[in-house]
Amino acid sequence: MTVDPKNACPVCGTSTRDARSFECFDDRYVYPGRFHRQQCPNCSHCFIRESFSEFELQNQYTHYYPRSSFDLDHYVQYKKDNPFASWFNGDLYSPFLWVKPGSRVLDIGCGFGQSLGYLQQQGCDVYGVEADENIRRVADKFGFKVHVGLFDPANYPDGFFDIVTMGQVVEHVGNPRQTLRDVARVLKPGGIVILSTPNAKGWGAAVFGKYWINWHAPYHLQLFTPESMQALAKQTGLRVTDVKTITPSEWLHSQWLHLLTYPDQGTPSIFWSPGGRWNYGRKAGRLMLRIIHRLKLNHLATRVFDTFGLGDNKVYFLSKS
Repeated sequence: MTVDPKNACPVCGTSTRDARSFECFDDRYVYPGRFHRQQCPNCSHCFIRESFSEFELQNQYTHYYPRSSFDLDHYVQYKKDNPFASWFNGDLYSPFLWVKPGSRVLDIGCGFGQSLGYLQQQGCDVYGVEADENIRRVADKFGFKVHVGLFDPANYPDGFFDIVTMGQVVEHVGNPRQTLRDVARVLKPGGIVILSTPNAKGWGAAVFGKYWINWHAPYHLQLFTPESMQALAKQTGLRVTDVKTITPSEWLHSQWLHLLTYPDQGTPSIFWSPGGRWNYGRKAGRLMLRIIHRLKLNHLATRVFDTFGLGDNKVYFLSKS
């Protein structure tokens, strides 16, 4: 792991040597180290100054993310809810739900593969990319076409895909300009990139400060604002054609639990990490937060913030000319 000596914004290239920054650490899964998050004075893009090798990035997800504990017998393919419930829950934050049936799709960062099964049922010719080695278990069982590793455009013909989806992925890449240039390369003319990513200009970042769940160091290397996403698209041969603010209601429930259980550095979060032990005080707090969530108060608050464009998540539609 090395510090970039140029201290340049990875989106617009502006010097951030004297920009505002703060230290952060992995407050979920105890990946070692402290990291410096900076904000570009030009496009407001937020990024972690430290850089990681491909091996280090894959190691983060394979050995620190909790997917290795997932049981294949509990794999459930995504099923659409009724339209009102989908809106109220914020389900449409997932890019794969915006894919036109019958498309040839590449889902970069396909996670545990639920999107791949859903898209297959929609008649799509779907391919996946996932850095986490644990996806092999799913791909082998269900026959999904998945590349295990980081996205490499050389694995696909140029202009091969109608749609590329990136659900909560672009914030994880070290070089967003190169990544979207590579995505544009495998996209057909007129094709679309649909990506969702946390909103660094939302109410959550402003109100919760360092406790905002979407800082998520060191996994979230990039955090975009609408301005920085526009700047990124222009530099990568793409054009932003639509922006939606859609945040899962479950995120606000998780935010309160994150506050309740915020750990010291080097201690795994009892909320985020499997097998955490809750003391009586935190159990009582968890029960209260569960009641609030079941009363749909988090849902109402999330929908209000989304209505005003201040929610914690943006869905961007980028078109290739």
